[in-house]
Amino acid sequence: MSGKDQYAVIGNPVKHSKSPWIHAKFAEQTGEPIEYGRILGPLNGFADTVKAFIVSGGRGMNVTVPFKLEAHALATSLLPRVAAAGAVNTLSFDTDGIRGDNTDGVGLVRDIEANLGVSLKGARVLLLGAGGAARGVVLPIFDRAPAELAIVNRTVAKAHQLVDQFAQTASEKGVKFAGGDASSVERGQYDVVINATAGSLDAALPDCDDGAFGAGTLAYDMMYSAKPTVFMQHASALGARTADGLGMLVEQAAESFFIWRGVRPDGGAARRELRDILAVKA
Repeated sequence: MSGKDQYAVIGNPVKHSKSPWIHAKFAEQTGEPIEYGRILGPLNGFADTVKAFIVSGGRGMNVTVPFKLEAHALATSLLPRVAAAGAVNTLSFDTDGIRGDNTDGVGLVRDIEANLGVSLKGARVLLLGAGGAARGVVLPIFDRAPAELAIVNRTVAKAHQLVDQFAQTASEKGVKFAGGDASSVERGQYDVVINATAGSLDAALPDCDDGAFGAGTLAYDMMYSAKPTVFMQHASALGARTADGLGMLVEQAAESFFIWRGVRPDGGAARRELRDILAVKA
């Protein structure tokens, strides 16, 4: 052991994770004495692996697929945004137990507002997808006071379920909130369209009305890649400005770092360098 505080990302697979690189950059920037590694979690041994890491002196973990639901179940305390998301991507270990958090929504909002310069306050926002990724960002979007948030999903029942889950919060915050398929939500151009589906992994377009996009639209894909995703290409052809989720990846990591260390790193340098690395591999 180096004497530095130990952190890691756990997943299966995990070799591809950029988290060790990002957190090494944050540690260098802030001077925080941490080491951050990768742990390949056995599919039937997540809890035991986390507990062994704690015993070895581990202070915290990021959690990626397929363990986010198991991490939610393992945590002994949860923040409200995590209880709503139903999934945990950040674990902290101390004498009080295992604290679960989800930084994805905070990372998304910070990337859209701080990095891309698009305010969500008073905006019409369209969220494509109704799975775990979508659930994790609804409350952080509500916190930015949009005028409207619409959920579109091919399986309409899942969209309705998401709306039912958050309807009371939407009402309390004065956000117009509805969901269904592309033909049933309110038409017209949106200020921000967020693709929270996994469609970009296999070059599939999400269900969406072309009229939602225009010159004043930010089309944001939560996936990231070296080249524009199919969703981004489609939105760009309809006149929209586009962005992928690389900034979200860095900003959610920055939020995790802040939770663990009480210091908020500047994600800008890491984001730009990581983009350059991806461009070289393209």
